[in-house]
Amino acid sequence: MRPPSSFLGRRTPIDLQLTPMIDCVFLLMVYFIWSSSFTIAEQLLPSQLSPLPQGSGSTIDTAPEPIDDFEPLVVRLSISDGRVSWTLRDVPTKSLQQLAAALSAAARIKRDAPVIVHPQPAVPLGVVIDVYDLARLAGFVKVQFAASRAPDG
Repeated sequence: MRPPSSFLGRRTPIDLQLTPMIDCVFLLMVYFIWSSSFTIAEQLLPSQLSPLPQGSGSTIDTAPEPIDDFEPLVVRLSISDGRVSWTLRDVPTKSLQQLAAALSAAARIKRDAPVIVHPQPAVPLGVVIDVYDLARLAGFVKVQFAASRAPDG
């Protein structure tokens, strides 16, 4: 038999603090919910399917033709006799509205094609900004400016 201990009467009941553990559980739940929602379902990925020949029940083993990259749209701004003229891909346009219509038509084909605004040094800055704004309003994302080197002197 064991002798009685003096510590037996002094024991205090153990209190479990569950609040920090519940906080950790909720943080882990939030982390896993957020990280799992960023996955893209495989059925939603874009793909191109080549058409099957008429009357054929088999698949085609050849890959579809690659889509050529869209050439950059170069908008040249020049000034002659005090009047500004615009050319889009070396095709002159008569007015700023015609340039806006041509840019909108090109944006419907491919919005991520680069647009390069190439002004002559004598063209006023306001006209250059107008062309930049037209390209952005048409929906183009990549609008860049062409710069020429200053002559050494």
